[in-house]
Amino acid sequence: MDRRSFVAGSAAAAAALAIRPSLAQEVYPTRPVTFINPFPPGGAVDVVARPLASVLEPILKQPVVIETKAGAAGQVGAQFAASAKPDGYTLLMHIMSISGFAEVDKLFGRPVKFTRDDFIPISRFIADPMVLVVNDKQPYKTLKEFVDDAKKRPNELIFSSSGLYGALHLPTALLMKAAGIQMKHLPTAGGGPALTAILGNNSQVLVSSIAASSAQMKAGKLRPLACFGAQRAPAVPDVPTMKELGYNIEFYLWLGMFAPKGTPVPIITTLREANKKAVADPKFQQAVKNLGQDVAYLDQPEFRAFWDLSAKRVEDAVRLIGKVQG
Repeated sequence: MDRRSFVAGSAAAAAALAIRPSLAQEVYPTRPVTFINPFPPGGAVDVVARPLASVLEPILKQPVVIETKAGAAGQVGAQFAASAKPDGYTLLMHIMSISGFAEVDKLFGRPVKFTRDDFIPISRFIADPMVLVVNDKQPYKTLKEFVDDAKKRPNELIFSSSGLYGALHLPTALLMKAAGIQMKHLPTAGGGPALTAILGNNSQVLVSSIAASSAQMKAGKLRPLACFGAQRAPAVPDVPTMKELGYNIEFYLWLGMFAPKGTPVPIITTLREANKKAVADPKFQQAVKNLGQDVAYLDQPEFRAFWDLSAKRVEDAVRLIGKVQG
Protein backbone atom coordinates (compact mmCIF):
# COMPACT_ATOMS: atom_id res chain seq x y z
CA MET A 1 0.00 0.00 0.00
CA ASP A 2 1.43 3.38 -1.00
CA ARG A 3 1.33 6.43 1.21
CA ARG A 4 -1.57 8.08 -0.65
CA SER A 5 -3.75 4.96 -0.34
CA PHE A 6 -2.92 4.71 3.36
CA VAL A 7 -3.81 8.36 3.97
CA ALA A 8 -7.06 8.06 1.99
CA GLY A 9 -8.01 4.89 3.82
CA SER A 10 -7.24 6.44 7.18
CA ALA A 11 -9.33 9.51 6.34
CA ALA A 12 -12.28 7.34 5.29
CA ALA A 13 -12.03 5.31 8.49
CA ALA A 14 -11.90 8.49 10.59
CA ALA A 15 -14.94 9.85 8.79
CA ALA A 16 -16.85 6.63 9.41
CA LEU A 17 -16.01 6.77 13.10
CA ALA A 18 -17.12 10.39 13.26
CA ILE A 19 -20.45 9.58 11.60
CA ARG A 20 -21.19 6.48 13.69
CA PRO A 21 -21.99 8.26 17.01
CA SER A 22 -24.24 10.71 15.20
CA LEU A 23 -26.17 7.86 13.59
CA ALA A 24 -26.43 6.13 16.96
CA GLN A 25 -27.93 9.24 18.50
CA GLU A 26 -30.72 9.20 15.90
CA VAL A 27 -31.92 5.78 17.04
CA TYR A 28 -34.37 6.25 19.89
CA PRO A 29 -35.04 4.53 22.17
CA THR A 30 -32.28 1.96 22.63
CA ARG A 31 -32.89 1.28 26.33
CA PRO A 32 -35.74 1.47 28.89
CA VAL A 33 -37.76 4.69 29.13
CA THR A 34 -38.73 5.92 32.60
CA PHE A 35 -41.96 7.69 33.48
CA ILE A 36 -41.63 9.77 36.64
CA ASN A 37 -44.81 9.53 38.71
CA PRO A 38 -44.66 12.46 41.16
CA PHE A 39 -47.39 11.00 43.38
CA PRO A 40 -47.76 7.83 45.45
CA PRO A 41 -49.34 4.75 43.83
CA GLY A 42 -53.12 4.76 43.55
CA GLY A 43 -53.60 8.33 42.33
CA ALA A 44 -54.76 9.58 38.94
CA VAL A 45 -51.25 9.54 37.43
CA ASP A 46 -50.62 5.97 38.51
CA VAL A 47 -53.91 4.50 37.30
CA VAL A 48 -53.51 6.00 33.81
CA ALA A 49 -49.73 5.79 33.38
CA ARG A 50 -49.59 2.03 33.98
CA PRO A 51 -51.89 0.97 31.13
CA LEU A 52 -50.25 3.62 28.93
CA ALA A 53 -46.80 2.17 29.66
CA SER A 54 -48.09 -1.31 28.87
CA VAL A 55 -49.27 -0.39 25.37
CA LEU A 56 -46.26 1.83 24.66
CA GLU A 57 -43.70 -0.92 25.28
CA PRO A 58 -44.37 -2.86 22.03
CA ILE A 59 -44.55 0.42 20.10
CA LEU A 60 -41.21 1.74 21.40
CA LYS A 61 -39.76 -1.79 21.53
CA GLN A 62 -38.30 -1.00 24.93
CA PRO A 63 -39.48 -1.44 28.53
CA VAL A 64 -41.34 1.55 29.99
CA VAL A 65 -40.67 1.81 33.72
CA ILE A 66 -42.73 3.84 36.18
CA GLU A 67 -40.62 5.39 38.93
CA THR A 68 -42.38 7.02 41.87
CA LYS A 69 -40.86 10.21 43.26
CA ALA A 70 -43.58 11.60 45.46
CA GLY A 71 -43.60 14.62 47.74
CA ALA A 72 -44.74 18.24 48.08
CA ALA A 73 -47.97 17.68 46.11
CA GLY A 74 -46.04 16.55 43.03
CA GLN A 75 -43.27 19.14 43.17
CA VAL A 76 -40.47 16.70 44.10
CA GLY A 77 -40.98 14.52 41.04
CA ALA A 78 -41.39 17.51 38.75
CA GLN A 79 -38.15 19.06 39.98
CA PHE A 80 -36.34 15.76 39.48
CA ALA A 81 -37.61 15.51 35.90
CA ALA A 82 -36.75 19.15 35.15
CA SER A 83 -33.14 18.42 36.14
CA ALA A 84 -32.89 15.13 34.21
CA LYS A 85 -30.74 14.71 31.12
CA PRO A 86 -32.84 15.79 28.12
CA ASP A 87 -32.38 12.56 26.18
CA GLY A 88 -35.92 11.17 26.15
CA TYR A 89 -35.25 8.48 28.73
CA THR A 90 -36.70 10.38 31.70
CA LEU A 91 -40.20 11.69 31.08
CA LEU A 92 -42.64 13.27 33.48
CA MET A 93 -46.29 12.28 33.84
CA HIS A 94 -48.01 15.14 35.65
CA ILE A 95 -51.34 16.79 36.19
CA MET A 96 -52.67 20.34 36.18
CA SER A 97 -50.96 21.20 39.48
CA ILE A 98 -47.61 21.37 37.63
CA SER A 99 -48.72 24.85 36.55
CA GLY A 100 -48.96 26.37 40.02
CA PHE A 101 -45.68 25.55 41.78
CA ALA A 102 -43.81 28.65 40.61
CA GLU A 103 -46.72 30.86 41.68
CA VAL A 104 -46.79 29.24 45.14
CA ASP A 105 -43.04 29.81 45.54
CA LYS A 106 -43.52 33.47 44.64
CA LEU A 107 -46.45 33.74 47.04
CA PHE A 108 -44.29 32.64 49.96
CA GLY A 109 -41.19 34.56 48.83
CA ARG A 110 -39.23 31.37 48.12
CA PRO A 111 -36.76 30.84 45.28
CA VAL A 112 -38.62 29.43 42.26
CA LYS A 113 -37.44 25.83 41.77
CA PHE A 114 -38.68 25.47 38.21
CA THR A 115 -41.16 27.04 35.82
CA ARG A 116 -43.27 25.78 32.93
CA ASP A 117 -40.43 26.77 30.62
CA ASP A 118 -38.36 23.91 32.06
CA PHE A 119 -40.63 21.39 30.32
CA ILE A 120 -41.69 20.48 26.80
CA PRO A 121 -45.35 19.38 26.70
CA ILE A 122 -45.75 16.28 24.51
CA SER A 123 -49.28 14.86 24.84
CA ARG A 124 -52.39 15.09 26.99
CA PHE A 125 -54.23 11.84 27.73
CA ILE A 126 -57.22 12.60 29.95
CA ALA A 127 -59.15 15.63 31.18
CA ASP A 128 -61.17 14.38 34.12
CA PRO A 129 -63.71 16.68 35.82
CA MET A 130 -63.26 16.69 39.57
CA VAL A 131 -65.95 15.26 41.82
CA LEU A 132 -66.83 16.12 45.43
CA VAL A 133 -67.35 12.93 47.45
CA VAL A 134 -68.11 12.07 51.06
CA ASN A 135 -67.64 8.66 52.64
CA ASP A 136 -70.45 6.26 53.45
CA LYS A 137 -70.40 7.23 57.14
CA GLN A 138 -71.69 10.73 56.32
CA PRO A 139 -75.42 11.52 56.08
CA TYR A 140 -75.27 13.96 53.16
CA LYS A 141 -77.20 13.05 50.01
CA THR A 142 -76.93 16.46 48.32
CA LEU A 143 -74.44 19.30 48.11
CA LYS A 144 -76.93 21.58 49.89
CA GLU A 145 -77.14 19.24 52.89
CA PHE A 146 -73.36 19.14 53.06
CA VAL A 147 -72.92 22.92 52.79
CA ASP A 148 -75.68 23.65 55.31
CA ASP A 149 -74.13 21.31 57.89
CA ALA A 150 -70.60 22.59 57.25
CA LYS A 151 -71.80 26.15 57.90
CA LYS A 152 -73.20 25.07 61.26
CA ARG A 153 -69.96 23.29 62.21
CA PRO A 154 -67.02 25.39 60.97
CA ASN A 155 -63.71 23.51 60.97
CA GLU A 156 -65.26 20.28 62.26
CA LEU A 157 -65.38 18.44 58.95
CA ILE A 158 -62.01 17.35 57.54
CA PHE A 159 -61.08 17.21 53.87
CA SER A 160 -58.05 15.32 52.63
CA SER A 161 -55.96 16.33 49.63
CA SER A 162 -52.84 15.41 47.72
CA GLY A 163 -50.97 18.25 49.43
CA LEU A 164 -50.96 22.02 49.84
CA TYR A 165 -51.83 23.78 46.57
CA GLY A 166 -52.10 20.39 44.87
CA ALA A 167 -54.68 19.28 42.33
CA LEU A 168 -57.15 18.23 45.05
CA HIS A 169 -56.59 21.19 47.37
CA LEU A 170 -57.18 23.98 44.84
CA PRO A 171 -60.76 23.08 43.83
CA THR A 172 -61.71 22.33 47.45
CA ALA A 173 -60.44 25.73 48.56
CA LEU A 174 -62.37 27.40 45.73
CA LEU A 175 -65.56 25.62 46.83
CA MET A 176 -65.06 26.64 50.46
CA LYS A 177 -64.61 30.25 49.41
CA ALA A 178 -67.66 30.18 47.12
CA ALA A 179 -69.91 28.39 49.64
CA GLY A 180 -68.70 30.30 52.67
CA ILE A 181 -67.68 27.22 54.64
CA GLN A 182 -64.57 26.25 56.58
CA MET A 183 -63.10 22.76 56.92
CA LYS A 184 -59.88 21.41 58.38
CA HIS A 185 -57.29 20.38 55.82
CA LEU A 186 -55.53 17.03 55.95
CA PRO A 187 -52.77 17.28 53.30
CA THR A 188 -51.22 13.95 52.31
CA ALA A 189 -48.45 12.85 49.97
CA GLY A 190 -50.73 12.22 46.99
CA GLY A 191 -54.13 11.25 45.60
CA GLY A 192 -53.79 7.65 46.78
CA PRO A 193 -53.17 8.54 50.45
CA ALA A 194 -55.92 11.19 50.27
CA LEU A 195 -58.32 8.49 49.10
CA THR A 196 -57.15 6.14 51.85
CA ALA A 197 -57.80 8.89 54.42
CA ILE A 198 -61.44 9.35 53.46
CA LEU A 199 -62.06 5.61 53.24
CA GLY A 200 -60.71 5.26 56.78
CA ASN A 201 -62.80 8.25 57.95
CA ASN A 202 -59.67 10.19 58.87
CA SER A 203 -61.28 12.72 56.56
CA GLN A 204 -64.91 12.98 55.59
CA VAL A 205 -64.69 14.99 52.37
CA LEU A 206 -62.54 14.74 49.24
CA VAL A 207 -62.43 16.44 45.86
CA SER A 208 -61.03 13.74 43.60
CA SER A 209 -60.68 12.87 39.97
CA ILE A 210 -63.42 10.54 38.77
CA ALA A 211 -60.70 8.11 37.64
CA ALA A 212 -59.16 7.75 41.09
CA SER A 213 -62.45 7.43 42.97
CA SER A 214 -64.53 5.51 40.44
CA ALA A 215 -64.12 2.05 41.97
CA GLN A 216 -64.98 3.28 45.46
CA MET A 217 -68.04 5.15 44.18
CA LYS A 218 -69.24 2.01 42.41
CA ALA A 219 -68.68 0.02 45.61
CA GLY A 220 -70.79 2.50 47.58
CA LYS A 221 -67.94 3.52 49.87
CA LEU A 222 -67.90 7.05 48.48
CA ARG A 223 -70.95 9.16 47.61
CA PRO A 224 -70.61 11.83 44.89
CA LEU A 225 -72.41 15.11 45.58
CA ALA A 226 -71.32 17.35 42.68
CA CYS A 227 -68.97 17.46 39.68
CA PHE A 228 -66.73 20.33 38.66
CA GLY A 229 -67.19 19.92 34.89
CA ALA A 230 -68.96 22.26 32.48
CA GLN A 231 -71.44 19.44 31.78
CA ARG A 232 -72.41 16.32 33.69
CA ALA A 233 -69.80 13.58 33.44
CA PRO A 234 -70.86 10.49 31.43
CA ALA A 235 -69.39 8.27 34.17
CA VAL A 236 -71.73 9.77 36.80
CA PRO A 237 -74.64 11.19 34.81
CA ASP A 238 -76.91 11.53 37.84
CA VAL A 239 -74.46 13.81 39.66
CA PRO A 240 -75.17 17.54 39.08
CA THR A 241 -72.45 20.02 38.25
CA MET A 242 -71.36 22.82 40.56
CA LYS A 243 -72.73 25.33 38.05
CA GLU A 244 -76.14 23.64 38.10
CA LEU A 245 -76.13 24.04 41.87
CA GLY A 246 -75.27 27.72 41.77
CA TYR A 247 -71.47 27.71 42.13
CA ASN A 248 -69.49 29.14 39.22
CA ILE A 249 -66.61 26.67 39.60
CA GLU A 250 -65.10 24.53 36.87
CA PHE A 251 -62.06 22.36 37.47
CA TYR A 252 -60.47 19.40 35.72
CA LEU A 253 -57.71 17.00 36.55
CA TRP A 254 -55.83 16.40 33.32
CA LEU A 255 -52.79 14.24 32.78
CA GLY A 256 -50.00 14.92 30.31
CA MET A 257 -46.52 13.78 29.33
CA PHE A 258 -43.60 16.21 29.56
CA ALA A 259 -39.92 16.09 28.64
CA PRO A 260 -37.12 18.24 30.11
CA LYS A 261 -36.36 21.34 28.05
CA GLY A 262 -33.60 20.74 25.53
CA THR A 263 -34.88 17.31 24.50
CA PRO A 264 -34.15 17.02 20.74
CA VAL A 265 -37.05 17.49 18.34
CA PRO A 266 -36.62 14.03 16.69
CA ILE A 267 -37.09 12.38 20.10
CA ILE A 268 -40.19 14.48 20.82
CA THR A 269 -41.54 13.52 17.39
CA THR A 270 -40.95 9.81 18.08
CA LEU A 271 -42.82 10.10 21.38
CA ARG A 272 -45.71 11.99 19.81
CA GLU A 273 -46.13 9.33 17.14
CA ALA A 274 -45.88 6.55 19.71
CA ASN A 275 -48.47 8.22 21.95
CA LYS A 276 -50.92 8.58 19.04
CA LYS A 277 -50.69 4.84 18.44
CA ALA A 278 -50.94 4.05 22.16
CA VAL A 279 -54.15 6.02 22.76
CA ALA A 280 -55.77 4.32 19.77
CA ASP A 281 -55.05 0.88 21.26
CA PRO A 282 -58.33 -0.73 22.41
CA LYS A 283 -56.60 -2.03 25.54
CA PHE A 284 -55.68 1.48 26.65
CA GLN A 285 -59.09 2.88 25.76
CA GLN A 286 -60.80 0.11 27.74
CA ALA A 287 -58.49 0.67 30.72
CA VAL A 288 -59.43 4.35 30.76
CA LYS A 289 -63.11 3.51 30.32
CA ASN A 290 -62.85 1.17 33.31
CA LEU A 291 -61.79 4.23 35.29
CA GLY A 292 -65.06 5.92 34.40
CA GLN A 293 -63.95 8.23 31.61
CA ASP A 294 -62.83 8.48 27.99
CA VAL A 295 -59.48 9.28 26.44
CA ALA A 296 -59.14 13.05 25.90
CA TYR A 297 -55.99 13.04 23.79
CA LEU A 298 -54.30 16.21 22.59
CA ASP A 299 -51.18 16.19 20.43
CA GLN A 300 -48.39 18.66 21.16
CA PRO A 301 -49.64 21.85 19.43
CA GLU A 302 -53.14 21.55 20.91
CA PHE A 303 -51.81 20.45 24.28
CA ARG A 304 -49.44 23.42 24.45
CA ALA A 305 -52.32 25.84 23.80
CA PHE A 306 -54.53 24.04 26.32
CA TRP A 307 -51.76 24.11 28.93
CA ASP A 308 -51.39 27.87 28.53
CA LEU A 309 -55.07 28.38 29.34
CA SER A 310 -55.10 25.83 32.16
CA ALA A 311 -51.99 27.34 33.75
CA LYS A 312 -53.62 30.76 33.90
CA ARG A 313 -56.62 29.28 35.77
CA VAL A 314 -54.35 27.47 38.23
CA GLU A 315 -52.17 30.52 38.84
CA ASP A 316 -55.27 32.67 39.34
CA ALA A 317 -56.61 30.10 41.83
CA VAL A 318 -53.35 30.12 43.81
CA ARG A 319 -53.41 33.92 44.04
CA LEU A 320 -57.10 33.90 44.98
CA ILE A 321 -56.50 31.43 47.82
CA GLY A 322 -53.39 33.26 49.00
CA LYS A 323 -51.15 32.05 51.81
CA VAL A 324 -52.71 29.13 53.61
CA GLN A 325 -51.31 26.53 55.97
CA GLY A 326 -52.19 22.84 56.20
